[in-house]
Amino acid sequence: MMTIDLTGKTALITGAATGIGRATALAFARAGANVVMNHLAQPDLAQAVVEESKTQGIQALAIDADVSRRDDVRAMVDEAESTFGGIDILLNNAGISQVKPFLELTDADWDRVLDTNLRSVFLCCQTVLPGMLERGEGVIINMASELGYLGRARFAHYTASKGGVITLTRSLAREFAPQIRVNAIAPGPVITPMLEAEISNEDELAAEMDIPAGRLGQPEDIAGSAVFLASEHARFYCGDVISPNGGALMR
Repeated sequence: MMTIDLTGKTALITGAATGIGRATALAFARAGANVVMNHLAQPDLAQAVVEESKTQGIQALAIDADVSRRDDVRAMVDEAESTFGGIDILLNNAGISQVKPFLELTDADWDRVLDTNLRSVFLCCQTVLPGMLERGEGVIINMASELGYLGRARFAHYTASKGGVITLTRSLAREFAPQIRVNAIAPGPVITPMLEAEISNEDELAAEMDIPAGRLGQPEDIAGSAVFLASEHARFYCGDVISPNGGALMR
């Protein structure tokens, strides 16, 4: 039986108050890692994750920061590093979506989604990497989406941002290996607050997307992939994109 022990490691998870970020923060805590949970103006939800994580006997901290803003990212990383001595694992999970026909997209729509989903990855990686390089090791995991491969009508800005995450991941993996392992996760449809705002019937969507597993994903289905990529069991993964999606996209 494969066991994963991240005791002594510190993981920074962006967008950790709800959904995949929340589930992954809790999974890291169960594996023994200290967790830093970024959120944006969701203090009660984030603190609830902190308290639940601490029941695993680890240290946890919530930090309110807009990860699309360089000054916020710098302050967040400084606080995390001063508290825990360094960041061993970075999970770039923060993201937003918007359903809108392409010809109706405004500059503000485009910038808001690309800033949150792609610029934030650039900023967090650029800010965290120097500390990892100084210590000679680290793990970066970027949250992409199967739509970064497929595209989707009325999601042009979202799919462009996630396609960018995939290629940015591969570029960073080539540049910083072997000291830093950089990989990505491209989930299929997962029941999160973001998806729930877009759908009315889970079963109908699963059938429409022809998912062989017969259901949509749960955040916990994705959290396991993140914990695995953070572990020594994934030491030969470099620039990979793993896709827990119930068979919706087979590559």
